[in-house]
Amino acid sequence: QVQLVESGGGLVQAGGSLRLSCAASGRTFSTYAMGWFRQAPGKEREFVAGINWSGGRTSYADSVKGRFTISRDNAKNTVYLQMNSLKPEDTAVYYCVGDPISTRTTISPSSWGQGTQVTVSS
Repeated sequence: QVQLVESGGGLVQAGGSLRLSCAASGRTFSTYAMGWFRQAPGKEREFVAGINWSGGRTSYADSVKGRFTISRDNAKNTVYLQMNSLKPEDTAVYYCVGDPISTRTTISPSSWGQGTQVTVSS
């Protein structure tokens, strides 16, 4: 298992940008597929983006395609989520997740971070 700590959340106006970071501990980070989920108030958690172990393949929820970009730096044990053109409906707690099946991009999480709040004002 990897331990995950998110950072970078906050309050931003609609149309703005934020970059979330997720620092992972453990020597197995580079063998994990990684991703981001989110949960808005009153809604279920949903998949946002996923990236395979090498960073060579990614996948996105339709709602964020073209606006969000997931990336990773295995040397730094860190995964990122660059969020552009933010909308009020992107308001949610964002969770970093890890999946030990390294080739996946549609993530089935085995590890979760504690979450970071993103609030987009209209």
